Amino acid sequence: MARQDHENHSPGIWRALYPFESHFLSIGGRRMHYLDEGVGPVVLMVHGNPTWSFYWRELVKALRGRYRVVVPDHIGCGLSDKPPLADYGYRLADRIGDLGELIERLDLADVTLVAHDWGGAIGMGAAVAAPERFRRFALLNTAAFRATTMPWRIRLCRMGPPARLAVQGLNLFARAAIRMAVCRHERMTPAVRAGLLAPYDSWSHRLAIHQFVLDIPMTPEHPSYQTLLDVERGLGQFRGRPVSLIWGMKDWCFTPAFLERFLDFFPDAKVHRLEDAGHYVVEDAHERIVPLLEAFLSY
Repeated sequence: MARQDHENHSPGIWRALYPFESHFLSIGGRRMHYLDEGVGPVVLMVHGNPTWSFYWRELVKALRGRYRVVVPDHIGCGLSDKPPLADYGYRLADRIGDLGELIERLDLADVTLVAHDWGGAIGMGAAVAAPERFRRFALLNTAAFRATTMPWRIRLCRMGPPARLAVQGLNLFARAAIRMAVCRHERMTPAVRAGLLAPYDSWSHRLAIHQFVLDIPMTPEHPSYQTLLDVERGLGQFRGRPVSLIWGMKDWCFTPAFLERFLDFFPDAKVHRLEDAGHYVVEDAHERIVPLLEAFLSY
């Protein structure tokens, strides 16, 4: 295990896949890392768990010639600071607040949000808080509303100290994702696997992965339940905005049922069902997603 970690987290094996300049913004005394590539209309890409800005690399490279592509790493993720739990809440409200501050301080306007996984709740939360700054929404295998069920694989990662040991100690959540979240396994080359795992190379650096899992609010007593409910209740104001739903239909986590639920909020959304793609839909199908986004951005 130690040898594999060393190999996976060597910058030389993945850095060529991520040819971007790093930027940092201090938020609450913590450094948030983000990409800011290109000029033009703003495209804001928001990642989920356990990914980071590396996940969006092919879309950034494809769009930065005509758009300003801003891609943050959440606190605790990617190349952002990874504070201990005593110094940061790691709750949905914290994530939404961080993203909102980045949007405000970079003065992003007419934003097209592109969001995946937890990025849906976080990104739509920021939009609900500042709707005047957003123009369009492209949502990929994500949610921004309450769920009634949880996959057993996720439930296992919430079951006390043994689950924490598995997620933070053995990195099983992130390692499992690079196998279980894709359909086209040939695309998970050593360099791609190394890039996805690179920031999560120690117990303390995997704190955010575990906290994201714990922060899924399934009952009203959960600390993030009201935050997610507020996001859900705010979605209706965007019914008249352009919405694109791009879905890997073989996702066992954000299943097609989540796509159908989004259509309750956005019945006029453009829907693109990618029948042979999984949860890491961008890894499975970026060459098909790029033209869909380019068409979406053109009107």
